Amino acid sequence: MAFPDLTPASTVSAIVLPESGDASAVAASLAIGYYSTSNAFLTGAAAQVGYTYRRLGGSVLDLEVKAADVYNHYEEACLEYSYIINLHQARNALGSALGGPTGTFDHSGDIQNGVEDISTKYPKFQFDYAFRVADKFSSEAMVGGTEPLYSASFARVSDQQDYDLQQIVEDLATAGGVPFSGMSGKRIKIRQVYYVSPQQMWRFYGYYGGLNVVGNFNNYGQYADDSTFEVIPAWQNKLQAMSYEDHLYTRTSHYSYEINDNKLKIYPIPNGVSPERFWFRFSVAGDNDAYSTGSYDSGVDGVNNMNTMPMENLPYESINSIGKQWIRRFALALSKETLGNNRGKFGGNVPIPGETVSLNASDLLSQSQAEMTALREELNKQLDEMLYSKLAETDKSMIENTDAIVGKTPMKIFVG
Repeated sequence: MAFPDLTPASTVSAIVLPESGDASAVAASLAIGYYSTSNAFLTGAAAQVGYTYRRLGGSVLDLEVKAADVYNHYEEACLEYSYIINLHQARNALGSALGGPTGTFDHSGDIQNGVEDISTKYPKFQFDYAFRVADKFSSEAMVGGTEPLYSASFARVSDQQDYDLQQIVEDLATAGGVPFSGMSGKRIKIRQVYYVSPQQMWRFYGYYGGLNVVGNFNNYGQYADDSTFEVIPAWQNKLQAMSYEDHLYTRTSHYSYEINDNKLKIYPIPNGVSPERFWFRFSVAGDNDAYSTGSYDSGVDGVNNMNTMPMENLPYESINSIGKQWIRRFALALSKETLGNNRGKFGGNVPIPGETVSLNASDLLSQSQAEMTALREELNKQLDEMLYSKLAETDKSMIENTDAIVGKTPMKIFVG
C-alpha cells in the first residue's frame, strides 16, 4: 500500500503579520478611510506594522494578524484620540459657542456646509451664555436687554378710569403704520405706564427737581461755591440717576395705576384737566420680529450643546508627538485585542505532531482591555488638568505665590 504524500505545500501560516508595512497599500485597506488622503497618516500607519511586529514578538512566534488590520487599528486610534480631544475642547468652548452657527455632518463627522471647523480653534471668550441670561433680566428690569420694546398711547377720556391696553394695541396693529403692525392676536406684556407733561420746566425747578443736587445729595439751591469740587464714585452717580427717574414717575406724578390682565386702572379718575394722552411701553410675547432680525434669537437654531458644535476629527498633521505616541500605544492595544480574538478561535490549544501549543488568547484580551482603559484614563486626566478654568486657577496660584515671594524680599531704604 502506498503511503500518502503529507508534505505540505507551505510550512508558513497563511495569515502572518509581516515585519513592515506598505504605505501604498494603506488607503485601500482602511474601513473608514478618514485619513486616506493624508500622506503623513499613510506613512505612520505603515510604520505601525513594524512597531506592532516587534512589540508583540513577531520575530519569535507568528502573529495571526494582517497588515490591513494594523492599518485599521492605527486609524481607529487616531479617531479615538480625536474623539477624546474634541470632548475636552467642547467643555472649554461650549459657553462661547452657544448660539453660534452649526452645520450638517457626513458619516465620518466632516462638515458639509460652509461652517468653519472649530476643533483646532482657540475660542474667543465672549461669555455668550451669561449675556443671554442677563439679556432677559435686563429686559425685565428695563435697564437694557435685546427684547424689542414698543410704545403706544391712548387719549384720556374724562371720568373713565379703566382702559384695555391689549385691545388698544390690537386696534393699532390691525390699522398698521406702527412698528408692531401684524402682531395682532399676540399677548403683550406691559413694561411701563407714563404721561408727558407739556410744562417741561418742572423737571428743573419743580419740587426737588434734581438740578441743584450735587454728588453727596447736599442741596445748594441754584447756586454753589464754584471753588468746591467733590470726587464721588461712579456708582453714586448711577444711584442718583435712578433716584431721579423714580422721583419723576412717582413723587412728582399726580397719578398712579394698577394693571390686571393688561387692563389699566388709573387713580385718581381722569378729568378735564388731566393729561390729554397716556403712554405705555410693552413687549410682544413670542415676537417673531426678534427671530427674523437676529437681535436676540439669532442663535436659537445654532449650537445648543456639544452635539451641534462644528467640530471635525482632528487633522492628522495637527496631532503632535504627544498625541502620536498615544495613538501608537492605543493601536498596539487594539492589535492585541484582534490577535487575542483570532487565537481564541482555536480553543486555546493547537495540536501538532507529538505535542500541543497553548495559545495566550485570554491573556492578550485582558491586557488589551486594561491598556485601552488606562490610556483613556491617562489622557482624560491630563486634559482635565488643562481645562481653561483650571489654567486660570493655576495662573492665579502662580501670581499669589509670586506676590508672597516678593512680599518677603527686603526693601531697600532710600537715603536722600
